[in-house]
Amino acid sequence: MANEHIGMEEEPEIIYIPDDEGNEEEFEVIMKFEVDGSDARYMMVVPREAADEETDEVYAFRYEEDGDDLKLFMIEDDEEWAIVEETFNTLVDELNGSDE
Repeated sequence: MANEHIGMEEEPEIIYIPDDEGNEEEFEVIMKFEVDGSDARYMMVVPREAADEETDEVYAFRYEEDGDDLKLFMIEDDEEWAIVEETFNTLVDELNGSDE
């Protein structure tokens, strides 16, 4: 499967994203995926302090890896956001369906 669900691994993947004031905030990567027909890769993250709680606060980023460097890009295009949201929801439904 081209999708990775981090929650199934022992060690969660943690990334640090600077806020508007330059302070680094800790996030847990909950899913990485590619959209069919595109070279773009996306990751869904939740704030680390909320990772163990039920929360609706999930952030999506397009990302590129260059060696050890991770570059995150905000999704600002409405069409791109709709595709990412639909793909994420479909993957979550598949994961929830496979648990039954």
